[in-house]
Amino acid sequence: MTDIFRIIPITATTTPAVLDVLRSPDVPRSEEPFIADTLRRPLRDLRISVTDRCNLRCTYCMPREVFDKNHVFLPRAELLSFEEIERLARSFIGLGVQKIRLTGGEPLLRRNIEQLIAMLARLHTPAGKPLEITLTTNAVLLSQQAQSLKDAGLSRLSVSLDGLSDEIFRRMSDSEVPVKTVLDGIAAAQRVGFTPVKVNMVVKRGANDHEVIPMAEHFRNSGIVLRFIEYMDVGSTNGWRMDDVVTAREILEQLASHYPIRQIAPNYIGEVAERWRYIDGSGEIGVIASITQAFCHECTRARLSTDGKLYTCLFATNGLDLRAPLREGATIQTLTTLIADHWQQRNDRYSQLRQAATEPMITVTSSPKKIEMSYIGG
Repeated sequence: MTDIFRIIPITATTTPAVLDVLRSPDVPRSEEPFIADTLRRPLRDLRISVTDRCNLRCTYCMPREVFDKNHVFLPRAELLSFEEIERLARSFIGLGVQKIRLTGGEPLLRRNIEQLIAMLARLHTPAGKPLEITLTTNAVLLSQQAQSLKDAGLSRLSVSLDGLSDEIFRRMSDSEVPVKTVLDGIAAAQRVGFTPVKVNMVVKRGANDHEVIPMAEHFRNSGIVLRFIEYMDVGSTNGWRMDDVVTAREILEQLASHYPIRQIAPNYIGEVAERWRYIDGSGEIGVIASITQAFCHECTRARLSTDGKLYTCLFATNGLDLRAPLREGATIQTLTTLIADHWQQRNDRYSQLRQAATEPMITVTSSPKKIEMSYIGG
């Protein structure tokens, strides 16, 4: 078993040095611009939450006891319009962003979401490359919308699915939605040409960890890339405990006891999922070890909340308001400068510090209340 594992130690080292200034006029147009934070991490990915609402109440994201019928969601006037999102996206692209992921809540609840996708799909990087536009969904509404998403220019999509049996799925999602609805959505996405569709399973001990092998068996030979995610301490409402975490090593041990697998190279520098392939050629899986193998040193993601705040970490406590200057008429140049200044001060490495706190003789003070994942997207 030991030869299938490659555990990367977490150290203070970071990625190779990058330029930490905006592109100067004498840089050739063939090169992409980029800025760097205090740990020399460039800005490459932008996640945009288009709604704080969801049609499920997953226990690790939007527990019903908090997000109940009395919960006050953002009024429409506080949400960024599609035109405002596009305007901010142009600023981020000018600083090096090459991929945009639309999230929520549940992004398919945002009316006419395909119009936003079409607007973003028309954008290009300064070097002329098309932008990669992706979306994460629970797939409850995907069957009806898959074709329009594809036609609008969506590059690819990921689906959240935490179990195959109705009992487990309904328990994890705290809903009456049958798992068949999600599976039908995945099939519809494949049918209209999304490839590969990625399916993300959050694994929580004692809740759905017995579904790891059934999920693997179901998606083998399907063209779907199944990814297992360690249960994360996102936000302040999900009652996270380390005891609930099924580690990446445990997941891989389960899989390897049924199917021979081997690790393969990442698609790009900074990819969060370790990639594995079944030796018999029946497909690919991924493991996101966000708890036990923190990847802060390679994180290139910024997050834009539903109401226009910029967050530089999934575990952030506050963000930079971009909506106010945007609605006050700020130019693209002004917005770009605000974003650049904020990113260049970034020093977030929450997961590394949390991991260090589990080591003997190391103490990290508790952090203030973290922002909820349903507000800035996963």
